[in-house]
Amino acid sequence: MHINYSAWAARSRVPLGFAFALAFLIVSRPTRQSIAAGMIVAFAGIVIRGLAAGCIEKNAVLATGGPFRYTRNPLYLGSFILGTGFIIAGDSIPLAIAFVILFALIYAPVMRREEAYLRHLFGSLYDDYARQAPLFFPIPGRFSTGRAEFRWRQYWKNREYQAAIGWIVIFIFLFVKSMLR
Repeated sequence: MHINYSAWAARSRVPLGFAFALAFLIVSRPTRQSIAAGMIVAFAGIVIRGLAAGCIEKNAVLATGGPFRYTRNPLYLGSFILGTGFIIAGDSIPLAIAFVILFALIYAPVMRREEAYLRHLFGSLYDDYARQAPLFFPIPGRFSTGRAEFRWRQYWKNREYQAAIGWIVIFIFLFVKSMLR
């Protein structure tokens, strides 16, 4: 029996993310200092995700502006930075290692799968964009010439506020946990 790993990763990323979040909340050892540092890093991830969500009309228009000028996957980059902030706040090396491995195993095939879908949907327009903007990590001097205007309506339509609410809830939990230690 052949298992399509890319499809499995796409289906499993949210449930695995919740399972990891639960393990994180149990195993983390936050301190006031780790929370402060992690909160700043995680907030940067929230901002990147929010800016991207306000510029993307999924499956309708190829997003090449805003944060999409610097990476073809600013939502995932924002998630990685957000997760890194949580890991810093949680102050656990084993969690950090697990996060990096899990992120790579899940999101690398998901990005490639989405890339194939966008190439099918937008054809040479996507190919031109892919030559300009890197897949994940921004590269100085390499970015697309696309333009996009952030729209709050799109931010709300894409339900990005849920990530911001999650950021607040997790940091409140970590703060309470640090006080009870």
